[in-house]
Amino acid sequence: MSSTTLELKKAGIRFGGLRAVSELDLSVSEGALVGLIGPNGAGKTTVFNLITGIYLPTEGEILFQGKSLVGVGPTAVAASGIGRTFQNIRLFAGLTVLENVTVAMHRHATATLFEHVLRIGRHAADEARAIDEGRKLLDTFGLLALADQNADALPYGLRRRLEIARALATRPQLLLLDEPAAGMNPSEADDLMHLVRWVRDTFGVSVLLIEHHMPVVMGICERITVLDHGARIAEGTPEQIRRDPVVVEAYLGTDTGAQGHGDPAGAEAGV
Repeated sequence: MSSTTLELKKAGIRFGGLRAVSELDLSVSEGALVGLIGPNGAGKTTVFNLITGIYLPTEGEILFQGKSLVGVGPTAVAASGIGRTFQNIRLFAGLTVLENVTVAMHRHATATLFEHVLRIGRHAADEARAIDEGRKLLDTFGLLALADQNADALPYGLRRRLEIARALATRPQLLLLDEPAAGMNPSEADDLMHLVRWVRDTFGVSVLLIEHHMPVVMGICERITVLDHGARIAEGTPEQIRRDPVVVEAYLGTDTGAQGHGDPAGAEAGV
């Protein structure tokens, strides 16, 4: 039986009088690929912000590999083994494709800050190791030929691919993907669906995925949690979710999963 990588127990947060997330129970087993869906403003990105320490929950508990994340800041959360991508791609546009990946590897460096600043001691070994590992990672993602190109010159789909590669450069045990198919055409979204499953299988990471593009969610997720107004309204397999009348009424509409719902590139209005 798989162990639990991530567990939220009655987790929630209020912003003044607004209860953005309410008593949420959510779990991700080791090696699982789990979806988190719901209408715009349902609280999905807020859940990611709670997990990654950007927001402090006002209720409940968040456990990663059995240890509480409550009160742990974003840097320490990342160091603990959680990688993340964002709705809006956040690559370092002025850096090359390779540099975007090697920057993410610095938390595994052995040299001290003093050694890095003066470029002495273990600095050279760290840099050589990061470049070697970065090139291998880019090769795995089919991006090695673009290693010296500026990241902002890549087509949209390849920038998404690079963002996932950069998140994996931190060597996470859990990968949080926030609407990775946003802005993609159907062909790009289909490629992404296969990429996410391949990443899970190849790197052995657990994946929690926010996505509006229903063919992606239904095509790769093993379990799906549905939020509406910050509360969980359903949880189950894709087939169970597709046929759940509460979910159909609140989110999927009369089309039970063949097409996306709402604005696939829409933001969550702050929650």
